[in-house]
Amino acid sequence: MTVSRDPDAGALAGLRVVDASTLFAGPMAAMHLGDMGADVIKVEHPRRPDPSRGHGAAKDGVNLWWKTLGRNKRTVTIDLGSEGGREVFLALAATADVVIENFRPGTLERWGLSYDELSTRNPRLVLARVTGFGQFGPYRSRPGFGTLAEAMSGFAATTGEPDGPPTLPPFGLADGVASLATAYAVMVALAARGTTGLGQVVDTAIIEPILAMLGPQITRWDQLRSVQPRTGNRSINNAPRNTYRTVDGQWVAVSTSAQSVAERVVRLVGRPDLVDEPWFALGADRAKHAEELDEAVGGWIAKRTRDEVVSAFEEAQAAVAPIYTAADIVEDPQFRALGTIHEVDDPELGPMLMQGPLFRLSGNDGVIRFTGRPHGADTDAVLRELGFSAERVAELRDGGAV
Repeated sequence: MTVSRDPDAGALAGLRVVDASTLFAGPMAAMHLGDMGADVIKVEHPRRPDPSRGHGAAKDGVNLWWKTLGRNKRTVTIDLGSEGGREVFLALAATADVVIENFRPGTLERWGLSYDELSTRNPRLVLARVTGFGQFGPYRSRPGFGTLAEAMSGFAATTGEPDGPPTLPPFGLADGVASLATAYAVMVALAARGTTGLGQVVDTAIIEPILAMLGPQITRWDQLRSVQPRTGNRSINNAPRNTYRTVDGQWVAVSTSAQSVAERVVRLVGRPDLVDEPWFALGADRAKHAEELDEAVGGWIAKRTRDEVVSAFEEAQAAVAPIYTAADIVEDPQFRALGTIHEVDDPELGPMLMQGPLFRLSGNDGVIRFTGRPHGADTDAVLRELGFSAERVAELRDGGAV
């Protein structure tokens, strides 16, 4: 049977998501859902906007990070701790499929907005709770940020040079990973709702998704009492694997996870004799000879430009990639072919570029309908949709609830 689809409507069109979270992991999960067509309503405090509006670079006083993080979200202001705000939020949650929040455990309950309260009015509601350490356990009440997850997950301990300190990423890695896990968990809960008719609670602890991405380090410790060391850009699993500087001052990254690729690389750089070494047949054994392999590969690359290196590796069917900055990404033909970078018209700053949705669908591709909107820009419109009269909205505003 052929199903007729509207290509201009996202795959999640008709799904309503209330984003009551702040900073990064929760709001980014809501952004992913909004990219695929969900109607996302961003809830912020009337007098304390989401702190991400003040993070990072700005142009003409307009924050740029928010333009991406807040895209595809209508913005409303509600003081959830006030009685009037509770009234509005309960009405909003009653119309929603998903609520995403990242308050410390117990905060919603203290405001009279527990899942029991919300689901009594809307049994189909999925409540996604995103916190640093989860909803229970001895650390549940600690302030939690992605940096702490990067530290506690083992990521920092395995990142950096062998003789250097543990290294943290220069961006919200753990938050980004947690946002993907949360968006996935929300969709799993919605799929289960299709069977049961009931929503449920999603509990994302930011310390967990990044741990899951780090491979078998727990199993390695359990079975061998061994921890993965810091190896810089090298790998303990294969070699050559590193970054190498070209003669024109650019950098490339080489990976040889597959044995056949490793053989192509050393042949390309003029060292076919290495293939016959007894240690070359296993990636872990090659890693023990990383100095020799890096000398061979790095020396060959250092005599050529980046374009020459990439072209030669491509012809040899060996794995290489130029190390890009944002300036390179927007000009790259592969990213252009994929449509990775979207140009979106912003009412405040005009046309702007940003990375688009994470993937493509053949029937209902994701789309950026609009960029991050001003604080509270849609409060009146959303409250009218919920049935609040103009007089009641004025009362709520006068009382500071919205």
